[in-house]
Amino acid sequence: MIVACWSGPRNISTALMRSWSSRKDTFVSDEPLYAYYLKETPNNHPMREEIINYYETDYERVITYLLDKIPDQKTIWYQKHMAHHLVNIKNIDWIIKCENCILLRHPKEVISSFTLKNDLQNVKELGYPQQFEIVQFLQKSNRKFTIIETEDLLNAPKNILSNWCKNINIDFEQSMLSWKKGVHQYDGIWWEYWYDNVIKTTGFLNYQKKDISIENKYVSIYNESMEYYNYLKSLK
Repeated sequence: MIVACWSGPRNISTALMRSWSSRKDTFVSDEPLYAYYLKETPNNHPMREEIINYYETDYERVITYLLDKIPDQKTIWYQKHMAHHLVNIKNIDWIIKCENCILLRHPKEVISSFTLKNDLQNVKELGYPQQFEIVQFLQKSNRKFTIIETEDLLNAPKNILSNWCKNINIDFEQSMLSWKKGVHQYDGIWWEYWYDNVIKTTGFLNYQKKDISIENKYVSIYNESMEYYNYLKSLK
């Protein structure tokens, strides 16, 4: 079984990858389309050249690998994906071979976190339009999917993870609620820039609501994000 989780940036996607990696039957991959995305776009992300030179950048080769035999004699392959890494959103037929999940976070929280380290130019950088397209494609293909909101998961991790496992016909394991502190062997080489918080954790942190104001220059992106977010949230 291949589990493809489609998140936007500045979410709890890495913690969720930690969770799945704690299962004895699961192999995990950390953003396997990242190098491809960087090569195909002008976005000046930290470690851009190192990532492009270190990982496969050919889309078709990456997809062939992701649909191949599950590594390490495991029975589940959890793939942590960023939705905005799908540069050509029309070339996603392969995802029907996966159990797909959309990981949602409120746009206020995403934009607030994202703009601490990045310039934000377009809503596509946040992944909401791509998440919408993924869902539209799966609906047209009559394929089921799971939608999980970060707030819900942090408030009740055991309940949300149990329901997710039930939706894809596997058993929930208690081990999914904790993991070892520090850097993990499957972390992308970008961990040193982005994973400064998650490497200190051993489990899901409690959700903390923040009082966030959106800067005027991001209001239009926020409003567009909310349209996608509200639609996706309605499908939970």
